[in-house]
Amino acid sequence: MFAGRLGWGGRFGGRAVVEDAGTVHTGPTTQVGGLYPFLLGTGLPPHGVPVGRDVLTGELVCIDPSGWTGRLTTNPGVWVMSQPGAGKSALVKRICLVYVAYGHLMCVPADVKGEYSTLVRELGGSVVRIGDGLGRINPLDSGPLKTRLSSLPGTERSALLDVLTGRRLETLGALLSTRNGLGRAPNEIERSALNTAVQLAADAVPGADPIIPDVIAVLRQAPEPLRAKLAAAGNAYLALTRSVIAGLDNLCDGPLKGMFDGPTSVPLDLDAPAVSVDISALRARGNDVVSAGMIATWAYTYSSIDSARSIGLMNRKLVLPMDEMWRALRSGPGLVDAMDSISRLNRTTDDVAVYVTHSLLDPESLPTEEDRAKARGLMDRCDTWVIGASTEEELQRVTGKRALTEQERMMISSWSSATSTGLDTSDQVHPGRGKYLIKLGNRPGVAAAMSLTATERRLYHTDRNTLEHEAAGR
Repeated sequence: MFAGRLGWGGRFGGRAVVEDAGTVHTGPTTQVGGLYPFLLGTGLPPHGVPVGRDVLTGELVCIDPSGWTGRLTTNPGVWVMSQPGAGKSALVKRICLVYVAYGHLMCVPADVKGEYSTLVRELGGSVVRIGDGLGRINPLDSGPLKTRLSSLPGTERSALLDVLTGRRLETLGALLSTRNGLGRAPNEIERSALNTAVQLAADAVPGADPIIPDVIAVLRQAPEPLRAKLAAAGNAYLALTRSVIAGLDNLCDGPLKGMFDGPTSVPLDLDAPAVSVDISALRARGNDVVSAGMIATWAYTYSSIDSARSIGLMNRKLVLPMDEMWRALRSGPGLVDAMDSISRLNRTTDDVAVYVTHSLLDPESLPTEEDRAKARGLMDRCDTWVIGASTEEELQRVTGKRALTEQERMMISSWSSATSTGLDTSDQVHPGRGKYLIKLGNRPGVAAAMSLTATERRLYHTDRNTLEHEAAGR
């Protein structure tokens, strides 16, 4: 059908020589994002861990840091942040649960609140409890290497022993840096003395692992190789080693007594679907003891895993929930260095490390600028960010790391506080609970709302599980 000579009839009709094609406007997403709802970020592939429904389109939203590496992202690190009680732990536990089904090993190196123990046990995993007579961790434990070193060829055995000695020295240095040790990092002379003492202590117990009291005994006995290494004897030797001996004594006595002064009570079962080192019993001893416990258990856990991988006993990928990160960062440089090395290597191993925190101010609590720079680099290397309910002030800090549009900031900040008093209905739910904005690099974010199954509510309920766990401990 064609228009007549005078065009179409009716109101606004008539003849038109040229049809108006309309006007096209272009602009960056930071500006055009204000045209919501006419601009939406592209959806995420429907693979991996199902998070929930897109709050705008209703489509299924999934997160798959391992599967995205090399395609949508450069590494499998995930940065999760929101206000307390907004559902961070529930999301992290779902990620762990699904990745265990995919064959990953769920590894919780330091469960401060004991909140992962129920999930690990339900998965058929192994929970190792430390503190208050429950068990010990030997910071010098060699893990799976213990039973394999004697059967290795001489050159390979020597190389692995050098690596093992280096790990032991790093762990001792990190523990001595805590307030219950030296309160500072060992200086170059003390590190040299420790290195030789650890080697001599290991040689004195072939086929077994030395313990910290063995190292203390070697330092006090002052054997000739140690005196030659320090080029000191008599009072000069005592002056050089007095502080480090006192620091090691502190690790075996006082608030830390019974934690690091003997062999490891229960080794990690790396063949299990999930493993967890529960240090919740240490909370009653204060933050300094918890910090020392975290350093020791992280070092022991990763040393065991690296050792197993190096000799071919384990080739599984890991999913690592780094919960209570604010506490880890304030523990000192030992854990910062550990997390820094994990974030640099997880692209190679394809280990999914999930860093959970409340605020970007947590990295700024570190004592030195060097450590703060490492912590900032850690979050920069996480290509996937999951942001829950946060204040406008916090979102301004996030914008310095990940470009958030005005609409994204408005949506996230609307989740941070309730819009009603809660008196009008008995089942009032906080508006931000279970809602997350998933950002991949600087792409427009995808907002998802997660709903828990009945089983997940039983397994993930952080507050209730923590209370029940502490009651069981008492």
